[in-house]
Amino acid sequence: METKTSDFGAVDGQPVTRYTLINDQQTRISVLSYGGTWQEFVVNEDGVEKPLIWSLDRMADYQRVGFCLCQSIGRVAGRIGGAQFDIDGQTYHVDMNEKTHSLHGGAHGFNTLQFAGELSQTTDSASVTLSRHIDHAEDNYPGNLDVQIKFTLTNDNRVSIAFTGDTDAATLFNPTNHVYWNTTDDRTSLAQQWLQIHSTDHLEFNGTKIPTGKRLPVKDTAYDFNYPQPVQDSLNQLKVETHKLEFDDAYEVTPSADQPIASVGDLAGKRRVDLYSDRNSLIIYTANPFDADQQKQHHYNALATEAQTLPDAINHAGFGDIVLRPGQPVTQTISYQYQALK
Repeated sequence: METKTSDFGAVDGQPVTRYTLINDQQTRISVLSYGGTWQEFVVNEDGVEKPLIWSLDRMADYQRVGFCLCQSIGRVAGRIGGAQFDIDGQTYHVDMNEKTHSLHGGAHGFNTLQFAGELSQTTDSASVTLSRHIDHAEDNYPGNLDVQIKFTLTNDNRVSIAFTGDTDAATLFNPTNHVYWNTTDDRTSLAQQWLQIHSTDHLEFNGTKIPTGKRLPVKDTAYDFNYPQPVQDSLNQLKVETHKLEFDDAYEVTPSADQPIASVGDLAGKRRVDLYSDRNSLIIYTANPFDADQQKQHHYNALATEAQTLPDAINHAGFGDIVLRPGQPVTQTISYQYQALK
């Protein structure tokens, strides 16, 4: 295993550090101190480097492109309806940064913050741990939060992201990484990208993408990814069935450390990545973050996956408990297992 650091520009006069982890197969991941950004996931296939996620070469490009590109999201991923919630009978109001809702932790979420990083390694793994103390006044959530985001690469080509939160007052904690995939050789579209999600239901959303509380069966619809489906074919089917032009949807999944909740791969059958999560939802989102015209025309080349607890869980009974309490630190982990098929 090998680790190294390098400079990656600056944000508001603060230098950004890139931490790179390399295993014995020359698989490489890089992580930025700004935004907990997963900047690279590159595998070595018969001496040829193959990127699996979308990345940019300059910090200024990340700021220009937006889309939370492969960034860490928190305290709460997804939307909170009305930008408010109750904990123990107390009502709290957080940043209303998308229409009447709070999105991805608000205007001062994890993806906007600078973290301190520390490298570590074992015989067959290497890690970088990003840490930050977030005062409640910084992001308008109750409770001061100590957060760690630990990225680990193993020698068997598994990447894990462990989010640990500790608070001094009851607050919310439902983070994720907003990773964007394209595992194909031709990365210009999603025409050669397939997706599988082990799920029987997705959530019904209202017109502003807030869950209504109702679960909808996916069987025999465009939302059914229980068997590997070409993403573009499913987009075409979605347009016919619902007149919708993108996926931006939440699936209910069964948390598991040894059974994947989802997988992505290429139709040429060269590679796949299995996703594991200890929480009950996977959000998928189709986009083209790099070309505004292509995005407007719904010509997508990126598939985002966001493993988390069901969105807006604090406002829906049965969606899951995302309350973080003093003296009860929580660690939540997402893992990604790469496998070469040819």
